[in-house]
Amino acid sequence: MSTALAMERIAEASPRLTARAAGFFWLMTFVLGVYALAGDRLVLWNDAAATAANIVVREPEFRLGTAANLLATVSYLVATVLVYDLLKPLNRNLSLLAAFFSLAGCAISGLSFIFRLAPLLVLGDVPYMSVFTAEQLQAQAHTFLRLGGLAFYISSVFFGLHCLLVGYLIVRSRFLPRFVGGLMIFAGVGWLTMSFANLLAPPFGRSLSPYILLPGMLGEGTLSLWLLIVGVNVRRWKERTDAAWQRRSQRPVQP
Repeated sequence: MSTALAMERIAEASPRLTARAAGFFWLMTFVLGVYALAGDRLVLWNDAAATAANIVVREPEFRLGTAANLLATVSYLVATVLVYDLLKPLNRNLSLLAAFFSLAGCAISGLSFIFRLAPLLVLGDVPYMSVFTAEQLQAQAHTFLRLGGLAFYISSVFFGLHCLLVGYLIVRSRFLPRFVGGLMIFAGVGWLTMSFANLLAPPFGRSLSPYILLPGMLGEGTLSLWLLIVGVNVRRWKERTDAAWQRRSQRPVQP
């Protein structure tokens, strides 16, 4: 009896542990992302000279912001895998598609870091860059930063799709609250709106971005805290897992 009880407790702890780990890494993504966004105040989109001066004078702060963004992406990758594991009993194909969107967004986000670090090379004390004037170097650095911004908006399209699918699955889950799923759907719509607004109408998108960021912060922040503090309803999670296993076992074997 003691062995059976121990196995039962391990089975119950598994989804709780997965949920809390997912919440922790998603919260780390959230915190590091906010820190990285705060570091973007060094970039003045309408003033290449002032932006170059800020980067040169406050280079450690600029590097820390980029490092925070990189760590946020790694944390989001881990959270993606853990959330996929939690939600796959609901619909393996949709959960896998959501994970694919997240991985695509992380890959594009990783590319944006190259553009973000390029100004340090352009503005650095490199002999072969002396063939360019100061104004030309500032313009090059600013162009790289703009390319990095475009990559960020493209990656946010995939992150928005990820949030939409995760929210939809949570609404159907019964082992996580529906309002959390609704907030995640709201977050996905917010990311998509911000991304397409900045890609299609940059001036309008820049004025809209501070407000459109709020749905994402609310939805993802709520989900991460719920997973970290409360976790999942283990009994209902096991019911959905058992039902999914029975559906797979009843499929006819192809000749």
